[in-house]
Amino acid sequence: MSTSSVTVTGMTCDHCVSSVTEEISELPGVTAVNVDLATGTVVIESTTDLDPGAVAGAVEEAGYSVAG
Repeated sequence: MSTSSVTVTGMTCDHCVSSVTEEISELPGVTAVNVDLATGTVVIESTTDLDPGAVAGAVEEAGYSVAG
């Protein structure tokens, strides 16, 4: 089991959280996605290490950006 986190910018409401969660959840190996709207922190649990580029791509697909 692997856990990673990213900070997502641009989220302002629960719909934003749902969109980001849905897109990241579709990545292979992802078992859980927990989003903290107040901080923009997204904690991702997966069965393998995730490619940061794939995570960023999923976030961008939802319409947001990964900070840093």
